[in-house]
Amino acid sequence: MQIRSIKFPVFLIGLVLFFSCEKGLNQPDQSGYEIPVGFPEMPDPEGNEYTDLRWKLGQKLFFDTRLSKDNQVSCASCHKPELAFADNRAASPGAFNRPGVKNSPSLANVGYHPYFMREGGVPTLEMQILVPIQEHNEFAHNIVDICDSLQDDPVYSAWSSEAYARSFDPFVLTRALAMFERSLISGASRYDVFNNGGSGALTSIELEGRALFFSERTNCSTCHSGFLFTDFDFKNNGLDTVDSDIGRERLTSDPLDRYTYKTPSLRNVAITGPYMHKGQFHSLGEVIDHYNSGGFISVYKDPLIRPLGLTPREKDALVAFLGSLTDEKFISREWTGIE
Repeated sequence: MQIRSIKFPVFLIGLVLFFSCEKGLNQPDQSGYEIPVGFPEMPDPEGNEYTDLRWKLGQKLFFDTRLSKDNQVSCASCHKPELAFADNRAASPGAFNRPGVKNSPSLANVGYHPYFMREGGVPTLEMQILVPIQEHNEFAHNIVDICDSLQDDPVYSAWSSEAYARSFDPFVLTRALAMFERSLISGASRYDVFNNGGSGALTSIELEGRALFFSERTNCSTCHSGFLFTDFDFKNNGLDTVDSDIGRERLTSDPLDRYTYKTPSLRNVAITGPYMHKGQFHSLGEVIDHYNSGGFISVYKDPLIRPLGLTPREKDALVAFLGSLTDEKFISREWTGIE
């Protein structure tokens, strides 16, 4: 499927110019990342190649609440490691407890994404870092002010100089955070064990769900394809359109993009609810019921969304299969060991 081209807002173009397991499932690649079997190498942009110290700097920043205006919110506040770097709230509150606008997606495998945000409007992970910093309902801060306030931190000062050969500034902050987020690679679920020859890794009902998932009857794998279970295209999946958020059309001004959003990855999906961009559904069972019903009647709905006629057993099987995509090692790893 060919993905439509992206039209970037003028302010983002300006920012570009300015900031110009079992069975050996994880194997270190030459860059230093642990790459699961069947995954491609992690792409690093020129000038932000992996080093251990850059990773440590990004890790420290990820958990630092001083990035928010009220010193209460960090990246990890909305992207919790034990939830595959997602959140269990429909919308996470930001600085000064301001209500969030959209559901926080998982950051697992985010380094493989070709573009960012649910509307696809940000071209690089380094640039994506800027969005929550300046958003009124997230960090509500200014990146220059943040760096001015953190320059006196002896750890940031020393690590910045050694890792990037410059003082701590917006360049360093955005790149170190992006470096850490690229390391959040998840590909050691029981599904991966099965896919790499571990025939006993899935239960009988999970195997039933797998067959349904990849069948023409459900067409789940048409959109949730590839090693990340997403085609990264933009679709309207039949949700109620009463919400004033018009989706990708807000970015492109193209009516064909109305109420469309980027297809999310399904890896670790069993622990990343609530679901959809507004967190409307609280369980995978509700999600399956939505697709089984064919969604709401709308001229914008993708033609793939249609009634499926699944039996209760088949719906349970799909939920069971989706549970097999949980990477227990990834979500139980200690990510906060900061010097």
